[in-house]
Amino acid sequence: MKENTKSKRIIIKYLLLTLSAAIFAFNLKSFINTGNLIPGGFSGITVLVQQIGRQFFNVEIPYSAIYLPLNVIPAFIGLKYIGKRFTFESFYVVVLSSVLTDIIPNITITYDILLISIFGGIVGGIAAVICLTTGASSGGTDFISIYLSEKKGIDAWEFILAGNIVILVAAGLLFGFDRALYSIIYQYVITTMLGTFYKRYQQDTLLIVTEKPQEILEKIYEMTRHDGTIITGEGGYSGDKKHIIYSVIGRDQADKVIKAVKEIDEEAFTNVIKTDQVNGRFYMTPKN
Repeated sequence: MKENTKSKRIIIKYLLLTLSAAIFAFNLKSFINTGNLIPGGFSGITVLVQQIGRQFFNVEIPYSAIYLPLNVIPAFIGLKYIGKRFTFESFYVVVLSSVLTDIIPNITITYDILLISIFGGIVGGIAAVICLTTGASSGGTDFISIYLSEKKGIDAWEFILAGNIVILVAAGLLFGFDRALYSIIYQYVITTMLGTFYKRYQQDTLLIVTEKPQEILEKIYEMTRHDGTIITGEGGYSGDKKHIIYSVIGRDQADKVIKAVKEIDEEAFTNVIKTDQVNGRFYMTPKN
């Protein structure tokens, strides 16, 4: 019974990874190619090299011929520091999306460059969220950003966006800044989608005023494997003794923790604060 359940989960996972790879390829051959946009990360480098070959040397370079070699070093980083299963599944997406990109013909949905920038970003964001939620990545800078998030406690998406701008400047100098500026809109939409719908590498700080600090702290640890600090204070109006729990947890865990806190102490007061960076030990569920 357990083997059947495990097999079904693996099948569903690879179906989702395949869907993600197909959406990545579709996005490249429809929105990105039609708008001559430059996507982010190694995909952006690949498209830029393809455009240089096409325009200056009249050579059509296959997408996979550039994108796959670029992912060798990031895959090594993933294998060594993140996990074997994560790296294998991510490279499955990298290889499949590359092959599909070379196979799928160009598809034009609209020629409106602003619509292409916005909806291309949404479609690309959906593909990335499906991939990351399944427990893999689309490769390239994703390996690097996940490494920084897990090992350094840094939300790296904005840093990756800054790196992408460097690529866009090069594209602007070569092909004109109108397409480069629209590409910034495209990349911003993708980054916003990831920040909104994928929260594993983001943290929230909880400040919980409660009469049952030990019970709540134990529950937080049970649910998240994160500890906390109990601070003793005094009510400003009542003068009563108060207990405040200070704990940093994953943003994707916050709603469940808040619900559990209410079940333990209905009178608890919880303040949730967005945390941009954590230094020190912060537990992350390991990737195999």
